[in-house]
Amino acid sequence: MNPFPLRTRRDFHFGFSGGSVALVCIALFLSTSVAALAQEQDFAALQAETKKVFEDRVTPFFKSYCTDCHGIHRMEGGVNFAPTLVAPGAPSSAKTWKQALANIKAHDMPPDDAKNQPTDEERQMFVDWMGTIKFLSPKDPGAFVIRRLTKMEYGNTLRDLFGVAPAIAAELPDEVFGEGYLNTLSPLQSEQYLSIANEVLNRVIAPQGQPPTEVQKRLFGDTPSAGSDFRAAAKTTASQLARNAYRRPASEAELELLLRVFDLAQENKLDYPASLRLILKAILVSPQFLFITPAKEPEVGQTIAPLDDYQLASRLSYLLWATMPDAELSALADAGKLHDQSVLLAQVQRLLADPRSRALFDGFGAQWLGLVGLESKTFDDAMFPQMTTQLRAAMIDEARLFFDSIIRENRSVIDFVDSDYTFLNATLASIYGLEKTVTGPEMRKVKLEDTNRGGILGMPSVLAMTSFPNRTSPVKRGVWVLEQVLGEHVPPAPPNVPPLEKQDKQAVENLTLRKRTELHRTNPVCANCHKILDPIGFGLENFDAIGRWRDQDDTGGAIDATGELPGEKRFSSPRELKAIIAARKDELARNLTRKLLAYALCRQLEGYDEIVVDQLMVTIAKDGYRMQNLIFEIVTSYPFVNRRIHEPEATKSHGQ
Repeated sequence: MNPFPLRTRRDFHFGFSGGSVALVCIALFLSTSVAALAQEQDFAALQAETKKVFEDRVTPFFKSYCTDCHGIHRMEGGVNFAPTLVAPGAPSSAKTWKQALANIKAHDMPPDDAKNQPTDEERQMFVDWMGTIKFLSPKDPGAFVIRRLTKMEYGNTLRDLFGVAPAIAAELPDEVFGEGYLNTLSPLQSEQYLSIANEVLNRVIAPQGQPPTEVQKRLFGDTPSAGSDFRAAAKTTASQLARNAYRRPASEAELELLLRVFDLAQENKLDYPASLRLILKAILVSPQFLFITPAKEPEVGQTIAPLDDYQLASRLSYLLWATMPDAELSALADAGKLHDQSVLLAQVQRLLADPRSRALFDGFGAQWLGLVGLESKTFDDAMFPQMTTQLRAAMIDEARLFFDSIIRENRSVIDFVDSDYTFLNATLASIYGLEKTVTGPEMRKVKLEDTNRGGILGMPSVLAMTSFPNRTSPVKRGVWVLEQVLGEHVPPAPPNVPPLEKQDKQAVENLTLRKRTELHRTNPVCANCHKILDPIGFGLENFDAIGRWRDQDDTGGAIDATGELPGEKRFSSPRELKAIIAARKDELARNLTRKLLAYALCRQLEGYDEIVVDQLMVTIAKDGYRMQNLIFEIVTSYPFVNRRIHEPEATKSHGQ
């Protein structure tokens, strides 16, 4: 059932609704039975009930209130529910359903001027049904992504292969972060990969006729003596080079292609090392190196298959280290032992204990917390001269070390919101008002006495990224808490709504930001969402735009951090708001579980993935939602260790 069932316009995010007796029975049945049914892989009853509610109630609901404006003949805002109503469980329908859920919960749709409005019970019926839509999907590991290495992974892999600094990949464009990876290669990127390959080879391979360097000897071995079979020797070397670079053994066809490069070099009178250099160059610009590819083709007729051990080794290594498998992990893949769960879990423990596991923050944690780009974010220099390069770096380091400590110490994911420590140096300590306590440039663990601090809600990096260049943004902070911490989807702002800066300056010049925002939300178009967003954001208003504590806002008016969330959850300070958020353990854990699973799979979650999330939640709840346990469960989960070969037939039919 949805973690935020809808009730009324006032408390649609946090309330609880009885709805009809039938819906309550369905909800109770789902909440108590989902774990057992999922473990037994018996979804027939849930599937049948979900289809019945869809046909009897959801379809008439949309035909009554939605399809006149969002159907085949009229597609307001580019939204068309017609294909969604034909195949509700199809992956292509997921985005449309998600948008519809957010708008219907917020009472943004149908618009207020529509004559035909659904009752609260009808809205609740749809919200409850959306909590069951996952049961329309058969057991399926989802689309398998043969993905390109990210910029960070590519640089780290070159480091581990050749000993070059990862910064050699700095000229590549940065990725657009999200739940998934871009797999296209533009002509410009292809040229960049070729340029970087040349630079790597220039650093580690001696020019023709000069004595080899140390790395070259390791890569190429000794040059065969005169009269030897140079091509056979080249094949042996190419096989080893490809095994390391491709992260799996090369096929005979792949080796033959590399040997054609060797033959061409020999025909052009290049010596043996120079010919091997061309082979290595071909490897470094090949799809097998730039992408993580399977080691073997699936058997004929297979629709779902386990990942081969080489793929599993790479998936695990790039998840936790953002680089290629090391010698131990590769040896286990060669031995075919990684599908032994005890072996796999032992490797997870080993990788997490290694300092390289901090890459999980750079790849996942920074995205989740919304910290990507803090280094270059613009701030008003006159208002915030403290936002130096050193302070920004310390802010990121604090978040990285805090994230790493939760994992390394196997703490509960709830500690992300409510903890009593952080990591500071003298530069960052000034933001906390602890400059007399913490000195020097080194980051160190610090126990926090101020309970308004501790956890990501009061972390300067987060507070800075959810602010404008010259002031705080309660709306941004409210959206961040709802989406990044609690996993809610907040509808985008309606078009043509003027920002606060467009208000009559004379009328608002003496008003605090809170008063100005409250004036802004008198617009009925804005009111529904702001009733939830604003209290959360103003609960953090004691922190200025770079995270310093204050009792007055920029106008000199007293900060009012009081608020109430549905369910009579009142607060008057950041510490009290934090306690309310931290108490929502299931929502916190489920959101992080969903985001980390999506990151691990390199794609958005869909269909059966939600059943997997249910299973993970049952397991990790038993031990207090501990972070290492969550990672263990993800890397042994069905979609992590299996892949879809072909589109399942069931997803092509109605309701599947």
